[in-house]
Amino acid sequence: QVQLVESGGGLVQPGGSLRLSCAASGSGFVINTMGWYRQAPGKQRELVATTTGGGSTAYADSVKGRFTISRDNAKNTVYLQMNSLEPQDTAVYYCNAVALKREDITSYMYWGQGNQVTVSS
Repeated sequence: QVQLVESGGGLVQPGGSLRLSCAASGSGFVINTMGWYRQAPGKQRELVATTTGGGSTAYADSVKGRFTISRDNAKNTVYLQMNSLEPQDTAVYYCNAVALKREDITSYMYWGQGNQVTVSS
C-alpha cells in the first residue's frame, strides 16, 4: 500500500501564491507518475498537473504559466507551486500517484486525502 500525505493548502487572496506538497511512502513499490487533481464544488475532478519519474510534465491549459509541478525523487515528494491564484482555482486539491508493485509487476493508483485551497478577498 502507498500512502500519500499532503500539506500546504489554505486561504489566499487573488494574485497570491501557495505551495502544496505530497509525500509518498510504501515499501515494495516504485513510484512512477505523480500529479495533482482538483475538484471544485459541483464539478468533476480534473487534472491540474503531472510529472513522471523522468521529469516530464503536463499541465491543464487553465494553469499553464501560473502553476509549476516539481518532484524530489529521493524523497518521493511532489510539489505544486501555485502563483497568480484566481478565485476559479478554489477547489480541493488531491495528490495522485501511480506506483508499480514489485511483487506482481502491476501498477496501482493512489490518492491523497485532499487539501482545500480557497482564493478569495
